[in-house]
Amino acid sequence: MKNIVILTGAGISAESGLKTFRDSNGLWEGHNVMEVASPQGFQNDPELVLDFYNQRRQQLLEVHPNKAHCSLTELEAFYNVAIITQNVDDLHERAGSNNILHLHGELLKARSTGNAMDILEWEKDIKIGDLCRQGHQLRPHIVWFGEAVPLLEKAIEITEKADILIIIGTSMQVYPAASLIDFVSRNTPIYFIDPKPSISETFRDNLTILPKTAVEGVPNLVASLIGTKP
Repeated sequence: MKNIVILTGAGISAESGLKTFRDSNGLWEGHNVMEVASPQGFQNDPELVLDFYNQRRQQLLEVHPNKAHCSLTELEAFYNVAIITQNVDDLHERAGSNNILHLHGELLKARSTGNAMDILEWEKDIKIGDLCRQGHQLRPHIVWFGEAVPLLEKAIEITEKADILIIIGTSMQVYPAASLIDFVSRNTPIYFIDPKPSISETFRDNLTILPKTAVEGVPNLVASLIGTKP
């Protein structure tokens, strides 16, 4: 079977009612990004950072996968499908997709501040005093600004094998995630679904722009790829 690699961003989750962190003015839910999404911010005010992600986690547990998430699962009967997502939610998993790489971490996990490899499943609030088994404070399992993206090399390996690349709901402005498009071969068909696409079809050969929301565009693209009606 051919390999389909799917890159997803905040746009697909926003249609489930999940707020995107960043507002148009650059603030994250009223906070400067460095206050709530950097190691320095956590060091300066860990309670503020934990509360910020606790609120995001609570909201995540109240929303559900949408038609775009669910449509992507249909591809698995016809293709080897890998989803590389910038999103920290679990909506792809809940929709039924089986091969997901979370480039920027996962909101429903916590990890030790003393050992980045000590990662726990976590659906409740993280509070000051919640410790790992070695006695270190727990933090959200999120890749913050200024931190390395540990799964980037794996994401590159997956993308290099793509026979078809689908990009959904991302501005293609956040690096290093945006650089993944450079790792597919020049003759690989690329589909870019976004209501306000940040690139044009002159950007690259074999690029098809679908200026639609994820819920509008994904089911139709999936139907065309598997030869059925939407």
